[in-house]
Amino acid sequence: MRGISTSGRVAAAWGLAGVAALLGSAVFRLTPLAIAAFAQELGVVHYVGLVASLFFLGYTEGYKAFQKQFSPRVVARARYLANNPTPLRVLLAPMFCMGYFHATRKRLVISWALSLGVVGLILIVSRVPQPWRGIVDAGVVVALTWGLVAMVVYAARALSGHGLPVPPDVPETDIDEALPEAA
Repeated sequence: MRGISTSGRVAAAWGLAGVAALLGSAVFRLTPLAIAAFAQELGVVHYVGLVASLFFLGYTEGYKAFQKQFSPRVVARARYLANNPTPLRVLLAPMFCMGYFHATRKRLVISWALSLGVVGLILIVSRVPQPWRGIVDAGVVVALTWGLVAMVVYAARALSGHGLPVPPDVPETDIDEALPEAA
């Protein structure tokens, strides 16, 4: 991270810490709800649902969505931010890293649509009675934890000079600044 300004370092750290705090907070809040499912007597159908929730959400959200897309993109955008800080980007670094602004049109649409979809799913699942709510929340906790761990791993790899599997999805005019310099 040679040649990066102090504000760039602060912005990248704030962006990553803010996203990690958001994911960690969700894990912290959902874990007791997932555990509460086991306070009730569970039948075979509940255990089948639990295994399905863990595997389905672990694979589709944890692996495919978080590990392959969201987590490396958050880190790619944090790296871009470290090299291109502005007062607004520094202030709103977690939102920048999640692609809510200064992003390609496609990234903006995806980021905002996914967030609205997640809010909708939260509202629906919050009305589901236990033990089914806890069964769904157990899968969500696995996916969120997977995403958080993936983000930390990608950040560590980026700090040690490794590339990232996804672009930062910044507007085309900034693409040259987003690419790492050739060694």
